[in-house]
Amino acid sequence: MDFMKAYEEYRTLLHSLAYRMLGSFSEAEDLVQDVFADYSQLNTQDITNEKAYLVRMVTNRAINLNQSARKRREVYVGEWLPEPDIDHDLLDPAKLFDQHESISYALLVMLEQLTAVERAAFILRESLAYEYDEIAACLQKTEANCRKIVSRAKEKLQKDREQLPANTAEAQPLVTAFIEAAASGDFNKLVALLTEEAALISDGGGKVRAAIFTIISRERVIAFLKGVIPKAFLGDGHQFTVVNGQAGVIIKLDGMPRSVISFQLDTAGKHIERIFVQLNPDKLKHVRIA
Repeated sequence: MDFMKAYEEYRTLLHSLAYRMLGSFSEAEDLVQDVFADYSQLNTQDITNEKAYLVRMVTNRAINLNQSARKRREVYVGEWLPEPDIDHDLLDPAKLFDQHESISYALLVMLEQLTAVERAAFILRESLAYEYDEIAACLQKTEANCRKIVSRAKEKLQKDREQLPANTAEAQPLVTAFIEAAASGDFNKLVALLTEEAALISDGGGKVRAAIFTIISRERVIAFLKGVIPKAFLGDGHQFTVVNGQAGVIIKLDGMPRSVISFQLDTAGKHIERIFVQLNPDKLKHVRIA
């Protein structure tokens, strides 16, 4: 297979893998471009499985970059949240379909609990459906070791939850109800939408105002919203969209994306358990408004 054909066939897959490893579109794009640049210089005659070779290159580089990124986040201002994956071809949540290959934003946040190797093994297994022998070849570990790594990753992710957060159809009406209640100032309706242990996490990156720490409990979240909603929290308009395969919303201000809000539902899918507010303008550069 020639270089350009490999680029066209595997670029999307590799970018998706790198993004899920790093939580950053820009870093994922740079990593994939570097991998293809290096790959184009290789003698590929002895490479029998081009896809597996490229996946291994991306995975190993992403592991190294993820480890260095953790050090940078130690001095990050406030809470760190990943860049949202906005499906610009599916801007209407009413058209949302079951995207088994998508990782919900809530799960992407939870992946920060894992080591870089645990994250890689988990993504390869649970997101890309790799067999353990393929994961072993990619990570250059034994198959038995990879099984243990994936099992350990699942234990960490499930420690505080009955099940992992998933993309659900129930999110759309809850998202709509949340925005409508917030826009109208009907905080009684907002109270009814949240679990008692609800939390709000916002990421301003030191570039715009955001809560420095996670706001925990329904009472505190409502108090926070009462304070920020009159201060352009909802901008001058909004656009319902699809964030990491699930219904979310883009908040607009002066024709530009001001923030992206996504949600994690409780295990019953009836109430909102987590609210994620991405405000950092550097992490919204790829977001387009219809």
